[in-house]
Amino acid sequence: MKSDMPAVPELVILVGLPGAGKTSFYRARFAATHVHVSKDLMRNRRDRQKRQLALIDGALAAGRSVVVDNTNPTTADRTALIEVARRRGADVIGYVFATPAAECSRRNRGRVGRERVPEVAIRAAAKRYQRPTQAEGFDRLEQVAADEGRFEITPYDGAREEGKVFLLSPATGV
Repeated sequence: MKSDMPAVPELVILVGLPGAGKTSFYRARFAATHVHVSKDLMRNRRDRQKRQLALIDGALAAGRSVVVDNTNPTTADRTALIEVARRRGADVIGYVFATPAAECSRRNRGRVGRERVPEVAIRAAAKRYQRPTQAEGFDRLEQVAADEGRFEITPYDGAREEGKVFLLSPATGV
């Protein structure tokens, strides 16, 4: 019988601004196979980081794969997660959401209740954002374009992220 569960547990780290599509991506792609860990589900806890790391460690120790559904904007945020995965022998996969801040703000305005975050949270995450790199310890990095419940996954290229264009050589008229 074929299983969708990976042979080695995975730690999937979602990286993106609030409103980028991270939770929708988790629901569409991983809900049936991975434990969902999100600080958004721990709103009343003071020790959210410690609790998050304990939940991840416990799931990986039990052989279960985990998705960390937070903004994870800085190298330091991701390093703590990767360290837990390495201690448990898990593969580490990062999904980087290329949703621009303006689009995240537009989506956020359409949210209701606790799902809606203050606009300052989007701006603060964008200001703190550091592009993930393979050198952080990821086994694989993918980029996700999220639009209306559809997700296009491509190999991650930090230089192309957020619609930035870098001219690599001058155009010629030949």
